[in-house]
Amino acid sequence: MKMKDLVAASQKPLVYTPGTAMMWTDAHISKQLLQTHLSQDTDLASRRISAIEKTISWILDRLPDRPLKILDLGCGPGLYTKRLASRGHQVTGMDFSATAIAHAKDTAREKGLDIRYLEQDYLCLDHENQYDLVMMIFTDFGVLTPEAQCRMLENIHKALVPGGVFIFDVMNTGWVCKNSRAASWEAFDAGFWRPHPHLVLSSWFDYPSRNVFLDQHIVVEDSTEDNLTGVSVYRFYTRVFSHGELEALVIDHGFGRVDCRDGILPDSDLYRSEDVTFCVAQK
Repeated sequence: MKMKDLVAASQKPLVYTPGTAMMWTDAHISKQLLQTHLSQDTDLASRRISAIEKTISWILDRLPDRPLKILDLGCGPGLYTKRLASRGHQVTGMDFSATAIAHAKDTAREKGLDIRYLEQDYLCLDHENQYDLVMMIFTDFGVLTPEAQCRMLENIHKALVPGGVFIFDVMNTGWVCKNSRAASWEAFDAGFWRPHPHLVLSSWFDYPSRNVFLDQHIVVEDSTEDNLTGVSVYRFYTRVFSHGELEALVIDHGFGRVDCRDGILPDSDLYRSEDVTFCVAQK
């Protein structure tokens, strides 16, 4: 590792500059993520079961009382899909984490649930006129770049049947003030990011004119054939929305009625209930 590589990686990047590494498809990290998804001690990867159950009930209360064809984008290990399928709905889950999809398939088999799982990047969604409901839960939409958000909305609109509904959640502008934090570093013999010794430098940047925040983690380890510098940069952007901004964006991509609601979830150690906005967009 050269110090100049570390210094360069630590600077505030231009907004939406991608990192050099991806978390969800890494063999080691994806296993740690799966355990975090399943944990009831944190909301870091998935919300706790009480919040999941409340979310599902709230969603289904807004839809016709009949078996529905549902697509869950970013389904992870199937925490929502298995509950929806057990209520009699025809469910498809899509995620590009092989580890999460494998766990979801195993759980479906064990419970005798007929769920279709697709190991696929949901940005490549190419289904047409298939679903009564498309859902994207756990604020995934706000993590996407503006270009990806537009592509996502277009693809979802195409995937819905006439009158179908897209339901998703985002962090809203009320979340802003409580989440800035100082840079930090930690050294590990082994941990979440790597199974061997490594150093993690974490930073938090904001882009006020864009309503965007960046959670950045730089992992420093011995260099390898695959990583000559030994420096890997993970970047997680979050765009926060007002109701008006969200409604305008969704309507601009062909949806008709749009309803935004806060306060659906229980409070969490990561956010207040009113910090999360759920959007119901009807085709």
